[in-house]
Amino acid sequence: MENLKPALDALFIMLGAVMVLAMHAGFAFLELGTVREKNQVNALVKILIDFAVSTIAYFFIGYGLAYGTGFWDSATVLAQKSGFELVKFFFLLTFAAAIPAIVSGGIAERAKFNPQLIATFILVGFLYPFFEGIVWNQNYGIQAWIKNLTGEEFHDFAGSIVVHAVGGWIALPAIILLGARYGRYNKDGKVSAHPPSSIPFLALGAWILTVGWFGFNVMSAQTIDKMSGLVAMNSLMAMVGGTLAAWLVGKNDPGFAYNGPLAGLVAVCAGSDLMHPVGALVVGLVAGALFVKVFTLEQNRWRIDDVLGVWPLHGLCGLWGGLAAGIFGQKFFGGIGGISFSAQLIGSALGVAIALVGGFIVYGVLKRAMGLKLSPEEEHAGADLSIHQITSTPGKESVW
Repeated sequence: MENLKPALDALFIMLGAVMVLAMHAGFAFLELGTVREKNQVNALVKILIDFAVSTIAYFFIGYGLAYGTGFWDSATVLAQKSGFELVKFFFLLTFAAAIPAIVSGGIAERAKFNPQLIATFILVGFLYPFFEGIVWNQNYGIQAWIKNLTGEEFHDFAGSIVVHAVGGWIALPAIILLGARYGRYNKDGKVSAHPPSSIPFLALGAWILTVGWFGFNVMSAQTIDKMSGLVAMNSLMAMVGGTLAAWLVGKNDPGFAYNGPLAGLVAVCAGSDLMHPVGALVVGLVAGALFVKVFTLEQNRWRIDDVLGVWPLHGLCGLWGGLAAGIFGQKFFGGIGGISFSAQLIGSALGVAIALVGGFIVYGVLKRAMGLKLSPEEEHAGADLSIHQITSTPGKESVW
């Protein structure tokens, strides 16, 4: 069995990589179902091309920046130990590529295509792996400093902060700099409704993401001997909590109901290996309610045109998850312990700060150099025709 372990570990993390890769189909269909029909093709193409660009950026730059290693040895060397390091790269790549997929939902329906691809390369090649290496590879001595200060390292088992909060807080400046969709907010204070084009596709995307999330969380153990059924149970309970809270607070709105499980799963990532299942349920309940309340404020009162609500869903629920790990991971609340709330506060704040500053720099420079937004005429026609020269239903006349 000892001889089989490298192969079993490679298979274990390979299954996780495939499950998280499938989540990108979930991102695509969630966005497709939420945007108007004239932007559906753009939603599908963006997620696919963003993933391809992310792979190049992470292979040649990002993975080495985060973990200090590359793939320049011969194939014979790379294939040793059943190729575990190669499959580990694949698994971690799917996490990195979630950053532009998150941003994509916030800037949907009015963003130029090529500037976003440039942003994807920079974010996945440089900004994301900078923080990833700090948290998951002890880079720059920051984890040691946090432990010396608080008694524990910053803990983020599966990426509530590293992936979701970072993605959500990068998206916020992109959304603000891009500006609202034309006609979304009128001068008289009225908000023009842009309802989802397809609740079934929105639901399909949410289901794909939800199923894939169990690979995202459970396989974050990376080797089979470290796999924990507690992570699976806590993911399930947080998903259910998020669903029920969003359904209840959202007053049976299907868009809220189907984003609820995602809110719960975002929040539980950080502490899913430490919490008691009842604690995970509470984390999910808070996350589901938080998403509905802040998304409503964001859209209607603050006039931030975040199409899929990625800042409250990933940014704020991810931040809540980082902090919640420091609460419900404590033995007092039935958790395993070995965690410090102050360490969680410091690490979470650092992730938000890096994402927010980095997002403003990247998208601010691109806005000045190339522009970020489609023209009013292009946006009115829809990104499908303006960018891809085809609609999602080319066999019938498009209606704008």
